[in-house]
Amino acid sequence: MKSGNSLELQGVKKDFGEFEVLKGMDLAFKKGEFIAIVGKSGCGKSTLLRLVAGLDKPTGGKILVNGKSLNGLNKSSRTMFQDGRLFPWKKILQNIGVGLKGDWKPKAMELLEQVGLADRANDWPSVLSGGQKQRIALARALVNEPDILLLDEPLGALDALTRIGMQRLIEELWRKRNFTALLVTHDVEEAVLLADRVILIEEGKVVMNKEINLPRPRQKDNLQYSSLAAQILNRVMQEGQMEKQAIHA
Repeated sequence: MKSGNSLELQGVKKDFGEFEVLKGMDLAFKKGEFIAIVGKSGCGKSTLLRLVAGLDKPTGGKILVNGKSLNGLNKSSRTMFQDGRLFPWKKILQNIGVGLKGDWKPKAMELLEQVGLADRANDWPSVLSGGQKQRIALARALVNEPDILLLDEPLGALDALTRIGMQRLIEELWRKRNFTALLVTHDVEEAVLLADRVILIEEGKVVMNKEINLPRPRQKDNLQYSSLAAQILNRVMQEGQMEKQAIHA
């Protein structure tokens, strides 16, 4: 059984002109681990995902995938974004099979079944709800059997009930397929619900790297869950309070 890829960031920096987004970041992710990355907007979360995907190059330092330096696209990874990014001129099954060769339809149908939309294979994206589109986007990301799944705020635009269903689906497929997962989210409760570790980034630096040692599946009414979520949220909010004090000083 596959177990995802390991990842390591060694002194990774990323500048955009004079603006330094990531400042010498050192991180290590084990094979098959589920990592959640939280922090305020502009702290460098999505930039980090783009570097791991190979869509951007670091200004300094290096990224290792299974111990080997990443040069160019990370072909072992796939990314799921906040919007489904489906092609409106292709039906659902064809959207999942984009870029695939050979006899890909059985594999695509298997993924459609796993996300609960096998009966929508011949529908157009325009008739799907937001949650259904994200299920299709998840199936498309997983059809290539990636070793690393990058999740860039994939549930941010969904209503509360749909979001809960998607959280459960992502966790179920992660446990079944054993890929390494990196989730960027503003939702601290979601991070604690899904992740083995929660990493807090502030101004391009890691300021918290917290293990979540809770049994799965996790329940939000669990006292330990609530305590961990509150602890991390308080640390996130602490930065905001410090900024306000600096402005008024």
